[in-house]
Amino acid sequence: MSLSLKKPLNKSSSNKLTGSLIAIAVSASLLLSNLIFASEGASDVEFEASGNITVEQRYFFKEALDPQQLSHSQTSLSVEPELYWQWNGGDDSVIFTPFYRVDSQDSQRTHGDIRELAYVHASDDWELRVGIRKEFWGVTEFQHLVDVINQTDGVEDFDGEDKLGQQMINLSVVNDWGIVDVFLLPGFRERTYAGEEGRLRGPLVVDEDNVNYESSAGQQHLDLALRWAHSVGDYDLGAYWFHGTNREAYLSPSSQSTLQPTLQQYYSQMDQLGVDVQATLGDWLWKFEGIHRSTSLEDFWATQGGFEYSFIGVFESNIDLGLLMEHSWDSRGEVALGAQGSLMQNDLFVGARLAFNDMQSSEFLMGFGSDLDHNAFSFLIEANRRFGDNVIVSVDVRLLQSNDENDLLYTLSNDDHAQLSLAWYF
Repeated sequence: MSLSLKKPLNKSSSNKLTGSLIAIAVSASLLLSNLIFASEGASDVEFEASGNITVEQRYFFKEALDPQQLSHSQTSLSVEPELYWQWNGGDDSVIFTPFYRVDSQDSQRTHGDIRELAYVHASDDWELRVGIRKEFWGVTEFQHLVDVINQTDGVEDFDGEDKLGQQMINLSVVNDWGIVDVFLLPGFRERTYAGEEGRLRGPLVVDEDNVNYESSAGQQHLDLALRWAHSVGDYDLGAYWFHGTNREAYLSPSSQSTLQPTLQQYYSQMDQLGVDVQATLGDWLWKFEGIHRSTSLEDFWATQGGFEYSFIGVFESNIDLGLLMEHSWDSRGEVALGAQGSLMQNDLFVGARLAFNDMQSSEFLMGFGSDLDHNAFSFLIEANRRFGDNVIVSVDVRLLQSNDENDLLYTLSNDDHAQLSLAWYF
């Protein structure tokens, strides 16, 4: 696949944009605070400060495929405070959530972000949200195809769950026939990737200095999104249209690399239609997500669907057991190493979730994924439990296996690991 590369963005331009965003965010926060407390209704202003400090320890069971990558142990510390103001009886509010992580091994994973810095005004049948926010869409467990607004913070983890803050103006209107959201998204965030020393990456490092865009506006392209959501009886329905910069970069070997081969990033423009459906029918929870994406390079369909069946109070205890099954499909089919596409083109996932319903909010999730096109699988365990009022301990285990050297998952087959997190909430 040949890529028409336009508007390369060097690192200094990216850093200037990031620095400008941070400066604007801090200035706006201070300005909003002054305006709030200087207003006539300052007496009803309520302020809350919360957040968490987390120590994370990863241990990789095998040596890395690339000798430049870290060996076994990886330690990090993250801080994520949350400052919240509200006034006018809660009709107006401001939230500020910065984030910063320091990593012992991967310099790319030492990074910061403004997850949220937004003003919200709520009326009877509409709501206006302006600033940097996180907006989640999706109903399935193992993959969120329809979640398109925020960029993935890929250096945090490879599962795509962590997101960067997105600048937006969002008007939400409530009608009898559903909720309509209109999004204006000025400014694009590039995906973060593991660095040279980092694990959970492919054989080639993604070059953060070699970024190209289809749009001549580059990171300044104005993206648009329109979403409708409604609940009808036991069914929760959602549909949307997105037009703007693709959140997934096309990665290809860089011609600029002279010593060490790297991957260059190319962000195309795309139109994406998406639907999500969740049906609660007794003890059954049926879930479906589907998208159609159109770019100048490719058009494809993708779906994720399945169910969760719940057993309430198993063995006459307080424990609830949920059994999960989902299937992923992508019309691009099987993808060879070095091609563009999805890891989950024809995959089956099964899992079990335990909710202990105890004072410590203990939870346990186990899942197994299998690629039905060739011999590859993944296995995960996620468990967490609260100790006291402020401490949550989490344990994650991920095993990845593929015997096909042309399979994308093969590049991660030595990255089986366990992770222990200790989070203090204040």
